[in-house]
Amino acid sequence: MPAVKFPFRKQLAYTAGMIGWSMMTNTIIVMLPYFYLPPKGSGLTPFVPQLLLFGVLNLLSVIAASGRFVDAVYDPLIASLSDKSRNAKGRRIPFMKWAIIPAVLFFCLTFAPLVKGESMYNAVWLTVNMICFFMGATTYIIPYNALLPELTNTAAEKVKLSSFQQVGFIIGIVFSACINNFADLVQHYFVVANRDAAVQYTIWGMSILAGLFMLVPVSFINEKKYSSGKPSHLPLLPAIRKTFSNRNFKYYLVSDFSYYMALSIISSGLLYFVTVLLHLPQSKSGVLMGTMVLFSLVFYPLINYLSKKIGKKPIVLFSFALLSLIFVAIFFLGKFPLSANVQIYTLVLCAAFPLASLGILPNAILAEIAQRDANQTGENREGMFFAVKYLFVKLGQTLGIALFAFLTVYGKDPGNDYGLRLNGICGCVLCLMAFAVFSRFKEVRTR
Repeated sequence: MPAVKFPFRKQLAYTAGMIGWSMMTNTIIVMLPYFYLPPKGSGLTPFVPQLLLFGVLNLLSVIAASGRFVDAVYDPLIASLSDKSRNAKGRRIPFMKWAIIPAVLFFCLTFAPLVKGESMYNAVWLTVNMICFFMGATTYIIPYNALLPELTNTAAEKVKLSSFQQVGFIIGIVFSACINNFADLVQHYFVVANRDAAVQYTIWGMSILAGLFMLVPVSFINEKKYSSGKPSHLPLLPAIRKTFSNRNFKYYLVSDFSYYMALSIISSGLLYFVTVLLHLPQSKSGVLMGTMVLFSLVFYPLINYLSKKIGKKPIVLFSFALLSLIFVAIFFLGKFPLSANVQIYTLVLCAAFPLASLGILPNAILAEIAQRDANQTGENREGMFFAVKYLFVKLGQTLGIALFAFLTVYGKDPGNDYGLRLNGICGCVLCLMAFAVFSRFKEVRTR
């Protein structure tokens, strides 16, 4: 139980941290394929060769996955160090503080290719910087999320703080989706003729803003005052084994992985779906994302209410089912007997409810799993639970980017778009897999 009740203004400060790291991680998802392997007519220069490795994997897919192999070791290590920390200022905030500068620096370098054109030097440079960025981001994200169960007591408080988290997350998505809109403004007001440079300036400016957001919880939350979490005594490997021994957590983990892999397909493909399948301008993607986010906010009170009345599991299952239908519709985008705007806005509005529910509820569910485990075992391993979750989230996101990049081999340009459409089928299968696995989750409801 928190030492002092976490006040509303501190909840807002906590939310700001989510906005910051969401801006950077979602920019990687949204812009990495589009920046390095742009479609024809985008005004951007390809920076890595469209090569196939072993006959099946294209180069960008391998690069996108490279950073996550380092994360496979680094995530649990940071979680263990954070869980066992005896720092006088708390177990989480000190890690977050020192992660901000390297995360921002290597995020900027990720979008600063060495050679102005297709080159293997760019591929190597991108790989190194992505690994370093993910390490910096992980050092912030894992302790940040481990704070959630430590700052709340009841299930309702967890859902509420998770709702604030999700607001921050989708604000970050909106920023990342609007990069091309901001790049238009940079070109217009600062007379930047080169589109590549305009996008780079936009991303670098956004990285500074993201770093400032990440600094807010570090500066304004006194962890020792609001959290009563105690250091864990378990060594790294036993802590990992005990975390994976939780059956409910394993069902949660697989479904969450499938969802984030599907979500990264949508995020990576949005610009392509808009410009290639529907022949709409690049700037439309930012408007669409903003519309979806604003409409999703309408459902927040409903989701909080329903989670108390019927539980979280039925809402999550419904959201997976609805999202699978949305992915099927992506396969047929541009072929419906409706205008392009009607098609895309219909999908966006239908996606608003799953975006809201699958953003709010999973973190609240995991916070309950971690807290129940701590009550049963006497070991506070919140950091390890969230480390394993975010390892699988990032693996899902990376494999989603890799799958999207791989399918571009089968067509990513106007008139040759079959690879883009295949992403809809893949996303549908992933959502159905998430539905099937999470249906086995045992929800424990408390009154």
